[in-house]
Amino acid sequence: MRYAVVIERAESNYSAYVPDLPGCVAVGDTIEEVAAEIREAILFHIEGLKEDGLPVPEPVTVVDYVAA
Repeated sequence: MRYAVVIERAESNYSAYVPDLPGCVAVGDTIEEVAAEIREAILFHIEGLKEDGLPVPEPVTVVDYVAA
């Protein structure tokens, strides 16, 4: 499965979250670091859902860029 990930620049680092997996977040000093961290967080989050007998949400969020 491929989940949409939002990466945002904070004051001194980057943060990421997965809209389809509430609570799945990561931080890093660079975009590359936060991307690696969120990949790990997604796997960990899904593993936890399965261990708890909870359904794994299907990815439904669509990401696009809009010119302004």
